[in-house]
Amino acid sequence: MKIQTSSGMLDLSYPHVMGILNTTPDSFSDGGKYYDSTEKAMAHAESMIRAGASIIDVGGESTRPGAADVSLEEELSRVVPVVKALKAKYKICVSVDTSKAGVMKQAVEAGADLINDVRALQEPGAIDIAADANIPVCLMHMRGNPKNMQSNTSYDNIFDEVCIFLRERIEVCLQKGIRQENIILDPGFGFGKSLEHNYHLLANFEKFHELGYPLLAGLSRKSMFYKYLNKAPEACTISSVVGASLAILKGAHIVRVHDVEQTVEAMKIIQMIKCNQ
Repeated sequence: MKIQTSSGMLDLSYPHVMGILNTTPDSFSDGGKYYDSTEKAMAHAESMIRAGASIIDVGGESTRPGAADVSLEEELSRVVPVVKALKAKYKICVSVDTSKAGVMKQAVEAGADLINDVRALQEPGAIDIAADANIPVCLMHMRGNPKNMQSNTSYDNIFDEVCIFLRERIEVCLQKGIRQENIILDPGFGFGKSLEHNYHLLANFEKFHELGYPLLAGLSRKSMFYKYLNKAPEACTISSVVGASLAILKGAHIVRVHDVEQTVEAMKIIQMIKCNQ
């Protein structure tokens, strides 16, 4: 599998590390660290690029459980300058983590190569902007929204229901003109799911290949680790790397992480083992 970006072809025959760049004051793990200046955000992006990230995911609105909404103007002011600065300095795939059509549009105009949407292009105008942009989009499963997603985590069959949702969104996207080769899927670890649901999805991650699209796994510092281990999110580097490694072993094409250097090291070991089988 390959996806075409303005930075070139992203070869998905081997896994890629997507580095998380939160330009927010309230993200659950690193909120505020890279929020108040483009320079801070760029310095962190540079460190992730040096460590081996091949995608930088820029987000200006926290999607942690209970997170408050951010206005369009505020999100634009957080995201667009960073996207512009990244594309001006580096030849790297830049993803924009947003659900707002207006942010998608301006981020793409600033050079964003990929749209990463936790709401799977369900917000007004989002799917049309994504189709017009003709760039890769990542569709994620989430029940409800960040404010209420953990208030109803009851499923008859978590795996089947996630697949049904993703198939429905794929069909809508195709009907709206999004090209099949531009679709990436994310089961949405931590979004409207119990701890047990998250582990069930990870244990069965390889089954998502039946959907026929590239897969993204976003496990980094999630509650499935910090609540289970009774640690702060930022203290969950080891468990996050283990989670990313398991996802890679089960065929994830992209892993979205905070701890790029450690994840890249683990990925190199996995690749070496695979090459010697």
